Amino acid sequence: MIQLSDHFSYKHLIRFTLPSIIMMIFTSIYGVVDGFFVSNFTGKTEFAAVNFVYPLLMILGCVGFMFGTGGGALIAITVGMGNRKKANEIFSLLVYASMVCGVALAVLGMLILEPVMTLMGAQGEMRAACVFYGRIILCALPFFVLQYEFQCLFATAEKPKLGLYVTVAAGVTNMVLDGLFVAVLSWGLAGAAAATALASLWEVSSR
Repeated sequence: MIQLSDHFSYKHLIRFTLPSIIMMIFTSIYGVVDGFFVSNFTGKTEFAAVNFVYPLLMILGCVGFMFGTGGGALIAITVGMGNRKKANEIFSLLVYASMVCGVALAVLGMLILEPVMTLMGAQGEMRAACVFYGRIILCALPFFVLQYEFQCLFATAEKPKLGLYVTVAAGVTNMVLDGLFVAVLSWGLAGAAAATALASLWEVSSR
């Protein structure tokens, strides 16, 4: 196992960061998976709606990376100083603060979703689809924030591989649920959004 206190050569750095890179890739394909099933089993308007909404969701959710990278640095410094109790307190504060921030951003997203979609050019049926899909996903935004945050904190805890295994499992869960909700049960956009939200919830709870 590679530790943060080790001397990092290029080889060590790649080995340590590769799980985090793969985690980022799997997190990013949630929208791709939704788009695949929606485009094949629901329709082109709904597929366009998924692609319109996802950038806004990523912008709102990426605050989790802010908490994870900045907070991870604080935790690492505190642990390095030998004060693990203080490091645990910082971790708890980060989780609580990011949860509150996630709820606030979800509410904000609900308020600005329709105006932003209109500004991006969505009209009529497509705008309605964007709002419908986006609002379901926004209900799970606090879990997306925590998911992104924990990806960074797993590296700080010197357990990037564990974070990778959980993220891959959540990605597979999203694919399976998309297939069930959209392809089998024909729930359309609601099924795609529910699959992504449930996969994110499962990933956070398993950490």
